[in-house]
Formats: sequence, structure tokens, C-alpha cells
Amino acid sequence: MTVGEKQAGSENPPEVLDGPFSTRQLLRIDEALRLADQGTGLVFSVFVGGLDEPIREHAQRMHRQLADPDKSVLIAVSPNQRQLEIVTGRYARKRIPDTYAKLAALSMAGAFSGGDLAGGIINGLDQLASHAGKG
Repeated sequence: MTVGEKQAGSENPPEVLDGPFSTRQLLRIDEALRLADQGTGLVFSVFVGGLDEPIREHAQRMHRQLADPDKSVLIAVSPNQRQLEIVTGRYARKRIPDTYAKLAALSMAGAFSGGDLAGGIINGLDQLASHAGKG
């Protein structure tokens, strides 16, 4: 089901439309994820929502639940808590060291503080993918 479709027999739109992003922003984030995955051979994921305390541990638990955590990069953003975590798997970390993840996080935080949540995520994905290089 695409973002704008209704589920058969349902009068309510999918809950994704209730989030902080417009359909256009969701499509741009989806495209950035696809390009990052294809360009690097890693698997990028984005979570936007509330994170339980301790924040880092919650992000790490979500990362471990991904299909291939060793090759995965999770960007977890909680706008209401003003929190951002980037979690890399064992293999992904060799290609995106913590220093580069921190630089991407700083860039994303700057965009977020300016009110551009989608743009910050898209730019962060691009930076992380650029640092990872081709896989």
C-alpha cells in the first residue's frame, strides 16, 4: 500500500499520514533511503517518534530488531524529546566510523533546530552514505 492509499474497507487513512511529514516529504525520505541503500550496500532505516529512557539503549534495541543489524544504520529521531541517535552495526561501523556519524548528526541537528525535520534526515542520509562509499 502506498502512502496515499486507503486500506480496503477502512474509512481511516493510514496512520503514517498523521505524522510530522507531508506525503511529498515522505517520498523524498523514501528516495534518500533507497539511494543510500543502493549506493552503499548497507541498509539504512529511519525512526521518528518517542524513545524510551535511556535513549541510546532504546535505539540500540530497535537496531538489533532490523533484518540485518550488522549491515544496518538506524537514524532514530525524537523531535519532542529533542533527541537523535545514529546506531551502526558491526560491518556498517567499519565504513561509517563514529566520527563521521557524529558529523552527520551535527548537520542534522542544525537542520532540525531550523525546523526542517525532513531535510535534516535527507541530508544526514546523504552524508552517511557518502562517508560509507560504495560497498
